[in-house]
Amino acid sequence: MERWKGRVALVTGASVGIGAAIARALVQQGLRVVGCARNVDKIEKLAAECQSAGYSGTLIPYKCDLSNEDEILSMFSAIKTLHKGVDVCINNAGVAHNEPLLSGLTAGWRNMIDVNVIALSICTREAYKSMKERNVDDGHIININSMGGHRVVPSADEHFYCATKYAVTALTEGLRQELREANSHIRVTCISPGIVETEFAFRHLNSDPEKAAAVYASIKCLKPEDIASAVTYVLSAPPHVQIGDVQMRPVEQVS
Repeated sequence: MERWKGRVALVTGASVGIGAAIARALVQQGLRVVGCARNVDKIEKLAAECQSAGYSGTLIPYKCDLSNEDEILSMFSAIKTLHKGVDVCINNAGVAHNEPLLSGLTAGWRNMIDVNVIALSICTREAYKSMKERNVDDGHIININSMGGHRVVPSADEHFYCATKYAVTALTEGLRQELREANSHIRVTCISPGIVETEFAFRHLNSDPEKAAAVYASIKCLKPEDIASAVTYVLSAPPHVQIGDVQMRPVEQVS
């Protein structure tokens, strides 16, 4: 990780859960991390904690609604002005709504597409532009995917969400191919966790908190820090090594 010290990383959805853990881990490794979310109060608190802990990097909170392209473009413009550009882009932000295919609301489907697929693609495009215009050929784009992007779970609540994560799997491989065609050494990786104990289930099943709690009580789940460790592992690989897809799930998880 030594070569990443002082470099700039963007982490989307950095206010809670996996995103917050990744942001903390990268700051600890000496990176300048721009952490974005719709609400930055928790990121500001995390930034203060990182500073108090004496971490060698810094965490810069940035308020951004990823369902709004103009806000994403403004964020990248601000990063260019203040920090020259992005060297590492971690597309972590994601949403899931309980909207089955037979009865779901279009607004819920559209929001999942906007955040999980379109925003990820915009951030990827803009990060690549940032790297290319500065002749950065060793950058890294990491998509935080899901095991739901590799198999469809037998739950109507999650079918549309799984579809968006299958899209992330396809987008990651498509990006790898386009980078090769461009003779770029920028790397792209997909990290696909199984069940991680975060606020995710409570947001997804907001009408049934007991069911959400039961998801995490059923087995020993992954922790956000486990995913952050996977990110640092991927980033620390030698520049000639491309780690394409990291699938990780709790030992006790069945599928």
